[in-house]
Amino acid sequence: MARLFAALTALLFLAACAGDDLSAPPKDFGDFRLGYNIVVAKNAKPVGPSRPATQAEWETALKQAMQERIGRYQGEKLYHIGIGVDGYALAVPGIPLVLSPKSALAITVNVWDDSAQRTVNSEPKSFTVFESFSGETVVGSGLTQSREQQMLNLSRNAARQINDWLVENKSWFTPEAVAARAAVTAAMGPEKVAPQAAKAAAAQTPPKGSVMVPPKP
Repeated sequence: MARLFAALTALLFLAACAGDDLSAPPKDFGDFRLGYNIVVAKNAKPVGPSRPATQAEWETALKQAMQERIGRYQGEKLYHIGIGVDGYALAVPGIPLVLSPKSALAITVNVWDDSAQRTVNSEPKSFTVFESFSGETVVGSGLTQSREQQMLNLSRNAARQINDWLVENKSWFTPEAVAARAAVTAAMGPEKVAPQAAKAAAAQTPPKGSVMVPPKP
């Protein structure tokens, strides 16, 4: 029992540290500034037993979490991030330690180079995001958290995973990679995307011939 208690205490401490990591400087991965922060949740489906959530609620929660974390980068090079919400489960109340379902979120992400007008990642990236482990979720967040708290938890964890993914792929943001994308665009013609097209299919390859205008300063 003593070992189990110590392990749980350590996990709770690590979870608390992870939840507060926004107070630390962001991890560097190159010259980056967030342009359009696009989230599309019209196709989001609840999976299994789940509390309900609207398209607007998911879009608002994820946009805020992304701005909170990714918006900290203040580079000169503009990139747009599109997130499609594919599915979710917001845990419902269950019997502690017997039936305590966990909350989860499934998303698909694309990153766009504004000047080259093409995706940075060769394929859309899928993430499955789970709620953070804490004193509130160890017995199931359906018992201890409102659905708004569950959505906030998942959205912040999603933004953290996307941030880690960008850091892991810092080679996408080197001057050499930027120049290579620009050369492809110049040689083959730009693949451009309008804001409305991105909103219609945030995580899909956009139609050719449209234009994404950078946001005004």
